[in-house]
Amino acid sequence: MRNGLQPNAVWYACVGAFMGTALGLMTQIQSGTLQKTKNSAFEWNRVAEFADEVSSNSASVVNIPAIAVTAEKNSNQNKSSLAVRNGDTLLRLLQLKGVDNGEAHAAVNSMSSAFDPRDIRVGQAIEITTLSAPESDETALDSLRIKVGPGHDVVVLRDGQGDFVARSLKAETVEKTRVYAGTIRTSLYEAAVEQGVPPQVLIGMIRLLSYDVDFQRDIRQNDSFEIMFQQRVTEDGLVVKNEGVEYASMTLRGKAYNIYSYEHDDGLLNYYNEDGKGIRKALMRTPINGARLSSSFGRRKHPVLGYTKMHRGVDFAAPRGTPIYAAGDGIIEKRRRWGSFGNYVRIRHGDGFSTAYAHMKSFAKGYSVGSRVKQGAVIGYVGTTGRSTGPHLHYEVLRGGAQVNPMKVRFPASKVLAGLQLDSFQERRADLDLKWNSLIDAPELSFLNGNSGSTALE
Repeated sequence: MRNGLQPNAVWYACVGAFMGTALGLMTQIQSGTLQKTKNSAFEWNRVAEFADEVSSNSASVVNIPAIAVTAEKNSNQNKSSLAVRNGDTLLRLLQLKGVDNGEAHAAVNSMSSAFDPRDIRVGQAIEITTLSAPESDETALDSLRIKVGPGHDVVVLRDGQGDFVARSLKAETVEKTRVYAGTIRTSLYEAAVEQGVPPQVLIGMIRLLSYDVDFQRDIRQNDSFEIMFQQRVTEDGLVVKNEGVEYASMTLRGKAYNIYSYEHDDGLLNYYNEDGKGIRKALMRTPINGARLSSSFGRRKHPVLGYTKMHRGVDFAAPRGTPIYAAGDGIIEKRRRWGSFGNYVRIRHGDGFSTAYAHMKSFAKGYSVGSRVKQGAVIGYVGTTGRSTGPHLHYEVLRGGAQVNPMKVRFPASKVLAGLQLDSFQERRADLDLKWNSLIDAPELSFLNGNSGSTALE
């Protein structure tokens, strides 16, 4: 699969110098001497329509600047490919290529309906064509193309009056289903990305499965994964957009964790296991990202007091200031400095559960005792207040007022399908299983390392 657009024949035809070149382009199209570029990421008819539109006002070229006419006659054309650097503006880039300040402003202003020039970003590719006359230092801008994103370019040409016109050209796309399966040798990330799973899709799968799977501690060598998702791609295979996960599975020490997407009648998309139980749980096991489990639930030698006592929570070591999330929907019932816990928050949830968070550097603004919070809302930041030897989160889960091990308790699903909704979901699940089996067993499936691979279906 190509990483960038290379529609050379289409591009040079489309951005021909002023009206002489535009007219020549249309003549070639009509005569059939200019062939379609098979690998072009642009849909050919739209490019031809734009060229036709540009040449439609070509009866008079009186208003084209003199430098442009002279340069056109002498065919002194210069093409440049630029990459946006930190601090660059489109106007500055044009000026650095010798384009007159007035022309540079006119070209940039012409883009307002197609693209905001302030949105250029570091690393973005820009192609500029200029014209210069012999025995003159003057330079006229001929054409400009900005690669906005996969399958999306913005093109600037001149019309019959010498004014700049811009268009946003987007490739025609089709939807494809991608499937990947593999065995983990070192890490899930390495196993998946090496096969071609887009990192953002993998992150989405991890988030969906993280209610049941502790990705820092549960995964072992020879565990396996499966994932199926949609992509929007151009005719020549350029990926324009990765859609959401349709199905994913992790098999850890022989136990499978499967999730399926299901769209409700109101358009809301949720994920469920094979029994129709929502994968989003009432409480999160780890209400913090990227943290290391530094102390487990159970008896331990206290790092400050020096003697053995029961540790009724789990500790997550993380940098000072790391956001701490509410583990579930609930009501804040304590939010203050509280003895050896330092800055402390306790939230009451449903079904007799509460959660507690200690040693915070500070509390998040906007909450007080009695406030309702949603799962995932930031309630504070990691610190080392109270009896603590370093920045970490002390996290407790209480059931019926007694602390339980957060890493072992089974939390109830936030939603369970029943009746007609369950029947509809099971039909959807069966369709996804059938699609998965037909793709993963397809003859064209290419296996990597003997245990993984991918294929696609339009």
